[in-house]
Amino acid sequence: MFSLLFLLLLCLILSLLMFFHKYITTKHLPPGPKGLPIIGNLHQLDISKLYLQFSQFSKIYGPIFSLQLGLRQAIVVSSAEIAKEVLKNNDLVFSNRPMLYGQQKLTYNGSEMVFTPYGEVWRELRKICVVHIFSSKHGSYYSSIRMFEVKKMIKKISEHASSSSNINLSELLISLSSTITCRIAFGKSYEDEGHERSRFHGLLHEFQALLMEFFVADYIPFTGWIDKVRGLHGRVDRNFKEFDEFYQEIIDQHLDPNREHSEEVIVDVLLKLKKQNLSSIDLTFDHIKGVLVDMLVAATDTTSATSVWTLTALIKNPRVMNKVQQEIRKTGARKEFLDENDIQSFPYLKAVIKETLRLYLPAPLLVPRESREKCIISGYNIPANTILYVNAWAIQRDPNVWKNPDEFYPERFLESSINFLGQDFELIPFGAGHRICPGLSMAVASIELILANLLYFFDWKLPDGLVKEDIDTEMLPGITQHKKNPLYLAAESPT
Repeated sequence: MFSLLFLLLLCLILSLLMFFHKYITTKHLPPGPKGLPIIGNLHQLDISKLYLQFSQFSKIYGPIFSLQLGLRQAIVVSSAEIAKEVLKNNDLVFSNRPMLYGQQKLTYNGSEMVFTPYGEVWRELRKICVVHIFSSKHGSYYSSIRMFEVKKMIKKISEHASSSSNINLSELLISLSSTITCRIAFGKSYEDEGHERSRFHGLLHEFQALLMEFFVADYIPFTGWIDKVRGLHGRVDRNFKEFDEFYQEIIDQHLDPNREHSEEVIVDVLLKLKKQNLSSIDLTFDHIKGVLVDMLVAATDTTSATSVWTLTALIKNPRVMNKVQQEIRKTGARKEFLDENDIQSFPYLKAVIKETLRLYLPAPLLVPRESREKCIISGYNIPANTILYVNAWAIQRDPNVWKNPDEFYPERFLESSINFLGQDFELIPFGAGHRICPGLSMAVASIELILANLLYFFDWKLPDGLVKEDIDTEMLPGITQHKKNPLYLAAESPT
């Protein structure tokens, strides 16, 4: 017992020395809320609504402010001008990711694109994705999968429409997004497989929850025992083991020489690169599994969340709903399906999607970055290894940039060249710079196809007894912000 108390006291003294040394040697940081010794500002933060809390802090301390997260320094940026300074002018400086236990463990120690530190491995994995996965060579195949699965969804909704039952669009669109992603990445779908479907969705839900879980040891060294007592290490280990078995099953199936030949999917591309040594790094099975993690989580979340938020915004704004449906239905003769070529002639639909991504962006704080070296931002000294949060939610609702920023008004984009491709820092739902989402074009193509056909084939109504004010816009906590309460609507065939 004496030895344990001595070790705890020693850890406390060392932590205090580290904290005060950093505090004394770091000068002219951005202003920020005062914290406590050791824990800093951790006790003041609500992890589930950080983007709202950071927005309030920015009104007090300015568009750039600092936080002390235990023994780790952090800054928060809440203006387009300073976002450009960090994500463009100092892009390479802030190209790292903070090393957080849960994220590293679940992504094979960062053996993928989203959470891996900046360096040779990240550069090669990104090159593989851009050149071999998201290339035009595979574009037509991906497009055919999207069209096939959206057609199936339309048929399913038509059956519901004839029975006048309300449809859980949140559930339907998450299922559709995961099916499209699984077919593109693994070459199979789990939606019609009963137990496998339940297993798959259970694993995915737990994975997404753990990515946002708070681990004390990430911010205060020597406190990993607290996370173990809370059961977090056990949850991470179980989820990692089960998902690892899932990915290994996929890899084994695609390595089977007796497997029936089919169209080349993402796992096949990665296995071919590994077998033929076509990569500049020693591409391992962990790298392949890590990339599959990115495909599964990022693609499924972005597509489903944005589609649900768009329909939520439209049902709350009948004027916009009517206008976008008139545009989509102006084609004249009734079509059996709207394809991706049709969508290019729908500028108002594209404006609706931009406006949704402005107000209900999938990741309000993007994915945090970390500085690789010390630098100066807006006249303030920023030390190396400082965590960077870009509050895109606040930037995209900034009244100094956007007229009536809380109003859902797609017309603002019809006469504007502002886009979400990472060059206009007033609108950065997919990030910017080196670490912009590499699957941006694939996600947007899916969102456009889904929404165009949902709005073309059906008139959407509120369930009986509800008015548009009853539809809430509360968000679930997580890296990706899904609608908290499922969106139920009634579908009717247009007259």
